[in-house]
Amino acid sequence: MAIPFQVTARVGAYIMKQHLSGAKRYPLVLMLEPLYRCNLACAGCGKIDYPDEILNQRLTYDQCMEAIDECGAPVVSIAGGEPLLHKDLPRIVQGFLERKKFVILCTNALLLTKKIDQYKPDPMFTWSIHLDGDKVMHDKSVCQDGVYDIAVKAIRLAKSKGFQCNINCTLFDGADPERTAAFLDEMKAIGVDGVTISPGYAYERAPDQEHFLNRTKTKQLFRDIFARGKGKGWSFTQSTMFLDFLAGNQAYACTPWGNPTRTVFGWQRPCYLVGEGYAKTFKELMDETDWDAYGVGNYEKCADCMVHSGFEASAVMDTVKHPLKALAVSLRGPRTEGPMAKDISLDNQRPAEFVFASHVEKKLAEIRASNPRARKVAKVD
Repeated sequence: MAIPFQVTARVGAYIMKQHLSGAKRYPLVLMLEPLYRCNLACAGCGKIDYPDEILNQRLTYDQCMEAIDECGAPVVSIAGGEPLLHKDLPRIVQGFLERKKFVILCTNALLLTKKIDQYKPDPMFTWSIHLDGDKVMHDKSVCQDGVYDIAVKAIRLAKSKGFQCNINCTLFDGADPERTAAFLDEMKAIGVDGVTISPGYAYERAPDQEHFLNRTKTKQLFRDIFARGKGKGWSFTQSTMFLDFLAGNQAYACTPWGNPTRTVFGWQRPCYLVGEGYAKTFKELMDETDWDAYGVGNYEKCADCMVHSGFEASAVMDTVKHPLKALAVSLRGPRTEGPMAKDISLDNQRPAEFVFASHVEKKLAEIRASNPRARKVAKVD
């Protein structure tokens, strides 16, 4: 099973409490980015294209604890950048566990063998290893040879030490369903507990803009993959309804508040994938964000997005509202043939705004104002 029963029960109870209270918007997963610095430079990533002054920033332990206390989500997903570069990460993870949160630590695994003994197995803790397919697929995705072998070795090590270990697999245009299915078979064989699978999001500053999937290609790709997985018992970390959405059988609007993101800039508006403003507090994020200005059909940048961080919460809410429909999908699996659900129209979406640079300049100004040495370096440059 991809998610331990203890975690499923706790998250389920949280969702029902929110649902019965009539809450319109509530978080499921805190997406925490305690740093942007990384030891890889993947062509499809838009997270590392910052000046060194920003890449050198870190969220403190206290800031990380304040973030989870503010939003109250039952799950924390720690990403980056590469989180294992953060020297206080073991303490941060322990702090979340002491707050009874389910912690997912995302890593490219390059440092995992060196760092693993700083952590202890716990039913509420899971490693999420970045693997975008087999050796050729993944090493191409991360633009460095040998990373796949390091990651697989790290998975075997983590499992031997008693840790729960998932993989996070992002697929791009050109992904082959047969090879992807074979890769999922291999992950099952080596004992991976679950797979988080999703299409890549077209970060506007990613070096490679040619290989992001559009919605039609995404749906057909996942239909072709799921068709090859029938009866194989692949274990996914996502809800059945989200997988059915990937296969084109559900049409969901995104729920970006379901996975609020705290970064070194602040609380990111509107979501983990699109950074067009930052709030100082979680309450400000929830109360003052114009949520209707974003999402498929509302905003050009969102047009092709089908990523789990935007739509998993939508699928979970649909499951709560329509449990019999969700049960039927769970029993038969995602449908891989027949007509697809009618998608949201893009006719009235507003054009993209490119405001990334202004937020970077604002953050740089804050850093330099608070750090005399940074000001001095800036004048020399």
